[in-house]
Amino acid sequence: MRAVKWLGGTFGLYVAFVIIFEAGYLGWMQPSFDGAGLPMLKLTTTDDSGAAKDRMLAGFETDGKMYVSAHHWPRGWYHRALAYPNVQVDRDGKRTGYVAVPVSGVEFDRVAATHPLPFVVRFLMGFPPEREILRLDPL
Repeated sequence: MRAVKWLGGTFGLYVAFVIIFEAGYLGWMQPSFDGAGLPMLKLTTTDDSGAAKDRMLAGFETDGKMYVSAHHWPRGWYHRALAYPNVQVDRDGKRTGYVAVPVSGVEFDRVAATHPLPFVVRFLMGFPPEREILRLDPL
């Protein structure tokens, strides 16, 4: 019985950590990891009312194309980009228009294999749902 309580308490602390990390640190604070060698961009999407919403994301390139990955629990930006694919990207002090295109099949497999999510990243994010990737094609 004691072991079950210990395991339950440990699991509860882990869930609380993931919620604070995902919603508080990554969601609310939206830190930049440029200093850690992770190229960041600000993606601006629009919602049903036309209001602009910004989100800091890690951007990565494969075969000369730019991609962003939805690999967290909160994915509002991803769903807005699917619904309204004309997005704006601020990167390296330059703002550019793009069309967000969902990636699947062979292209998804190639991009995901080129930029895998390490175990520690998936652990910190509470083993989120399967990853989804968007290609950002210049307008």
